[in-house]
Amino acid sequence: MEITNNSEKEQGNLPPVNNTDILKSIKLFLHDILDIRKDTNAKGTIEDIKGNISMKGHTAWVLVFSILIASIGLNVSSTAVVIGAMLISPLMGPILGVGLSIGINDLDTLKRSLINLGVMVSLSLATSFLFFLIPLFRNETPELLARTAPDVRDVFIAMAGGLALIIALSRRSQQTNTIAGVAIATALMPPLCTAGYGLAVANLSYFAGAMFLFTINTIFIALATFVIVKFLKFPMVKYINSEKRKRVSRIASFVALLVFAGSIFMFFNLYKENRFKQHAQDLINDIKKSGISIIDEVAENINYSEKSIQVFIYGNKLSPDEIEKWKSKLPDYNLDGTQLILKQGVDDSDLRHEVKNLTDLYSQNQKIISSRDESIKEKEEKIQLLETELSKYYKSQIPFIQISEEAKANYNGLKQISYGNIIQTNFNKIDTLTVFNTQWYDSIPKSKEQHVLLKKWLKIRLNKDNIQVN
Repeated sequence: MEITNNSEKEQGNLPPVNNTDILKSIKLFLHDILDIRKDTNAKGTIEDIKGNISMKGHTAWVLVFSILIASIGLNVSSTAVVIGAMLISPLMGPILGVGLSIGINDLDTLKRSLINLGVMVSLSLATSFLFFLIPLFRNETPELLARTAPDVRDVFIAMAGGLALIIALSRRSQQTNTIAGVAIATALMPPLCTAGYGLAVANLSYFAGAMFLFTINTIFIALATFVIVKFLKFPMVKYINSEKRKRVSRIASFVALLVFAGSIFMFFNLYKENRFKQHAQDLINDIKKSGISIIDEVAENINYSEKSIQVFIYGNKLSPDEIEKWKSKLPDYNLDGTQLILKQGVDDSDLRHEVKNLTDLYSQNQKIISSRDESIKEKEEKIQLLETELSKYYKSQIPFIQISEEAKANYNGLKQISYGNIIQTNFNKIDTLTVFNTQWYDSIPKSKEQHVLLKKWLKIRLNKDNIQVN
């Protein structure tokens, strides 16, 4: 007799899993999440971008004042002020116009965008240049120096920001918070302000570095706009003359190819520079980990254009064999063809001995100061305790001179007054009794009544109940 397992039987009756159906479901799910074509408003996006290209009238003045605000923010190293200036600046209009016009073969819009882009850059440089010409505002700040050299990460920021911006603009309902965020992230204004600063202080390296950073941001934002416009298949501009249409199409394609090639070239160069600097820093870190002391570590010591690394060593001098050993390790850090310059001074053993003596002396002085601090602290605590006790004592005292003058003025028959504190006990408790002794003129009538009034007055005046008046 054969025994059949019901669970196995049921499992055997289940239909086989179809991997193709699962993949189709995942594909449909991802398409539904990531698809941006179904909610695109191509016509409205083109109108919005074209409407924000112009840099004249109100827009020009908004640009001038936003550049002025950003320059002030950079001068005082205020990130909040710089962000505020970026939020109100109209810098994105011509840049988006360039990317859009290339994408839809609109030569007229391309000319208009390039002209307004030139106007925008000229106004920005002139404004920041005039501001930084004022001697009071010509000091270098960290915010300014941070915009004097581009980084490969700036390319990714510009590309991602441009993609986010054009996608947000292409929606039927625009996301204004995305547009504002992109304006901050891509940071177009600070490089222009820094370039104006470089002109004002006659530092062409600052000017060139800042303009290079601005150019990178501009090109990659325009490139991102071009890519999305092509992806969303925005309608191409049609020309009645077929020859003109072909000519415009060729020009637009050539410009797009030129921009794309320039972008790839700049990205590749920045990538190689960042890679070189990272490998050089790894080498320097390993030199320090080996016990060699290094001073004067600045970015300028790593020179990508000359393929050289300078390291300033102090302390024990390296032997020629040790120097050769580190130079032979350059290929291990992908630094082939790089010149490692190890600079070290004369024998400084006497100097290091003097430094050690000074360090020991400083340590001893710190111990002396610490013990003195403890002694001073104890004395301060004693003084505070004595002041507290003295305050209690003075608080319990009666201002006798003032009381006697007031009593004399209030009671004409009062001839003499004296007081003292008497400690008394009934063998259950001890009390302190304040006793006033008085003498009155015999010629003053009703002295007994005044005696009673004086006692009441003293109790109220001194806020005491245990008062005795004789």
